[in-house]
Amino acid sequence: MNLDVHGLQAFARIAELGTFQKAAQALFLSQSALSRRITKLEADLGVRLLDRTTRRVRLTAVGRDFLPQARRLIEELETSITGLRDMAKHGSGQVVLGCVPTAALYILPPVIKDYSAKHPDNRIRILDVHANEVLQAVLRGEAEFGLTLSGADEADIETEALFDDPFVLACRKDHPLAKRRTVKWADLEQHRVITVGRLSGNRALLDFGLPAGTLPRQRWTYEVQHSFWTGLGMVEAGIGVIAVPMLALSGRRDSRLVSRPLVEPKLSRTLVVIRRRGVTLSPAAQEFLTMLKKRWANPRREGRVRG
Repeated sequence: MNLDVHGLQAFARIAELGTFQKAAQALFLSQSALSRRITKLEADLGVRLLDRTTRRVRLTAVGRDFLPQARRLIEELETSITGLRDMAKHGSGQVVLGCVPTAALYILPPVIKDYSAKHPDNRIRILDVHANEVLQAVLRGEAEFGLTLSGADEADIETEALFDDPFVLACRKDHPLAKRRTVKWADLEQHRVITVGRLSGNRALLDFGLPAGTLPRQRWTYEVQHSFWTGLGMVEAGIGVIAVPMLALSGRRDSRLVSRPLVEPKLSRTLVVIRRRGVTLSPAAQEFLTMLKKRWANPRREGRVRG
């Protein structure tokens, strides 16, 4: 049934004011237009709500029972419309996004801080998962957008690059490679190398970006399944060295670690924003994304984050 909201409003106003004339004036309608609304509402419901004579209008028994429900329906509709207008005007609501762990730790916090200062009542849900899981969350609609690594080739996904994040070597200050200004990938041959497992999107970048036979593609001593932070902890303990995106070293205060650019070849990963093609973001998510891009989408940011 397609219940006529205008008919509900007309019925409630007639019940409140007692006459068609007063109700028509309150609704800025002619009496004939008001009458048509009531007639349509009664036809849709299949019951008579009003007994009308030339001198007065009375609610039928059904009309008296229905009046509280009609008022509640009108109030709920008005509340919903007001809420939608507030969402559009003020960006209120909930933000759900997917994000790879390094970006969740270093890129999102300053954006969340600024966003929450502007929208203290909005909720933010972060799915901090690995690159392929971010893609799947966006495709399934579990996240409105995602912050992940480039490389997704999906017809239903739009991709927008934020910035490049170069790979660097992390080692202790007392390690022999720390004395060099730059380190070649081939220089790692004589050292114990830590790498991340093949389930990591970063491992795929290393495997496809490095020539065959280059460390850590072929020979490594230690492997951690997912987290660069586990590997960095091992580096701090003097166990080995690890190639990491520069972003992974951001904010670390351990004075024992240094980073050195890795060359021949230079290798970077690109952090991108992904969203479902043709899908409009909620006002809350759109504003969060706008703030995120304003802070981070700058090609000159390459190389800005140092350990």
